Amino acid sequence: MKQITSVQNPYIKSLLLLQEKAKARKQTGTFIIEGKREISLAIKGGYSIDTLLYYPELITEKELNELVKHSNNVIEINKDVFEKLAYRESTEGLIAVANTKSFSLTNLKLNENPLILIAEAPEKPGNIGALLRTADAANLDAVIIANPNGDLYNPNIIRSSVGCLFTNQIATGTTSEIISFLKDRKISFYCATLQNSTSYHTQDYTSPSALVVGTEATGLSQEWRDSATQNIIIPMQGEIDSMNVSVAAAILIFEAKRQRGF
Repeated sequence: MKQITSVQNPYIKSLLLLQEKAKARKQTGTFIIEGKREISLAIKGGYSIDTLLYYPELITEKELNELVKHSNNVIEINKDVFEKLAYRESTEGLIAVANTKSFSLTNLKLNENPLILIAEAPEKPGNIGALLRTADAANLDAVIIANPNGDLYNPNIIRSSVGCLFTNQIATGTTSEIISFLKDRKISFYCATLQNSTSYHTQDYTSPSALVVGTEATGLSQEWRDSATQNIIIPMQGEIDSMNVSVAAAILIFEAKRQRGF
């Protein structure tokens, strides 16, 4: 089995680039996953693992054997290399290099009565991760990111989603592409916005539906507001007129799930 013990090794330097640069991830079609749970979820989600790196002091042989069968290459690393690559200590000594997937809308596999979350131009990795965790908790049919501002394989998104990047069906596209996608499939879409809105709980989400949220700073674009089946609002009783996007999404999602009997 191959071993790497120097942080100056060219391959290790290339992995650091994958962590830091979206351009490197795009060029190579690979990205970094850290931790046993996240790697296991990626494998379950159909991601192929190109290389598995492990620090033997932090993982048992049994745990390692469960994962090595899913990788083309396995490399043992020492403490210095692991600490250089790892963002956190509680990752069981495992780091994987995985192959990216296409996030094309055409790849989505939807049932006859889907419930979808759409987020327009989310900026903060923590918010994206929280949206993905909520979508997983509700077992949504898909999450669609409109006009994404960055790379979904950013390590901060993978960490903040605790691996839910791999447990959800995900697609990306422009606002216009997504609206056309929804209309072609006769999926009603409800846009969370302050303008021309009715209270969210008055709507019926039991038929094919998408819930659309925007950024906390600017909300949804005019195109979404003008095209919506209905604009909806979560009534606020305090002094402010907005809440964290992942909290708002959770309220809408679980109202829809309640109506659907789940």
